[in-house]
Amino acid sequence: MDAVPDAAIRALTPSQLAFLEHLPKVELHAHLNGSIPLPLLRDLAREYASSPDAATTTSDDILAGVQRLQAGEAFTDIDDIFSVFPAIHALTSTPASLKRATGAVLSHFLDPPTSDSTYGSVASVAYIELRTTPRATPHMSRRVYLETVLDEIEARAPDAAALIVSLDRRMTPDVAQEVLALAVQLRREGRRVVGVDLCGDPRAGDMTAFVGLFRTARAEGLGVTLHIAETSGNSTAESKELLSCEPERLGHATYLDEEAREVVLARRTCIEICLTSNLSCKTVQQLQDHHIRHYLARNHPIAISTDDILPFRTSILGEYALLLAPKPVGLGLTESEVEAVARMGMESRFRNTLS
Repeated sequence: MDAVPDAAIRALTPSQLAFLEHLPKVELHAHLNGSIPLPLLRDLAREYASSPDAATTTSDDILAGVQRLQAGEAFTDIDDIFSVFPAIHALTSTPASLKRATGAVLSHFLDPPTSDSTYGSVASVAYIELRTTPRATPHMSRRVYLETVLDEIEARAPDAAALIVSLDRRMTPDVAQEVLALAVQLRREGRRVVGVDLCGDPRAGDMTAFVGLFRTARAEGLGVTLHIAETSGNSTAESKELLSCEPERLGHATYLDEEAREVVLARRTCIEICLTSNLSCKTVQQLQDHHIRHYLARNHPIAISTDDILPFRTSILGEYALLLAPKPVGLGLTESEVEAVARMGMESRFRNTLS
């Protein structure tokens, strides 16, 4: 069966496709390690197999993870997605490989439109806030990790790209504090850090320890976006606790209860919508049931994003095609409605937090 975004793209008329390709779009929810183009990932895997590091994580394990992605395996739940990331992380464990990966991701999103055999038709965005969790490896500290990513981001125009530093729910309090301190310090040094994020396995961690960190981030002028209520197992109490940080944006927000939604609506908190990701992970069963409809009906700010283009086989063009394509392939929005959605994303950028 064809990937959902591919089918939506094919359902568009030539004029509709041209409209989407030229529509000013932003990408506000893209994870670096989940967005590495597959050709580069293959190259990194081959190089890793002959490197000294292969003795600590067997090259067979690494290549197996890459082959799953290359084969177009259907990822049916969140566990499937998380299972491939150890392989990807191993391939980006040096400054040199991380630099190449970051450059390739930025090129995918920002450079002129292409036709890509992995992701289908690809249209560029006007601006991206790329997010990543800094990792300490035998080859680099967390600070070097962030500096490496920022060097590539800052090679782009100031109005084209910026960085969101992610805190993983599985981090110990000491590590989470270190990561936030790095984000704050780099921003003070004039680096292009515009926000912080809460990410990782949605079933892990105690959010009480993170709430204070995100309040500190806001006090330091950083934007705050939180993955929230991704699964039915995320509690109402947890959502309420995270919302107490008053984040400007929320990732997914699939299972917010009515009380939490009312808070979000009252604050006009932007929801980062990743349609294909939700459908692939089965947190939403079908497009017509997606919670995007709740926010569209209320003219509430949303930002259409890709999440992880590699495992989900999508592109920003594919995500917008799902809005415009006729039902049941897409949501059947009009061009003016899609244009309004794109404008919402543009207005929800964190880049204005830079002094």
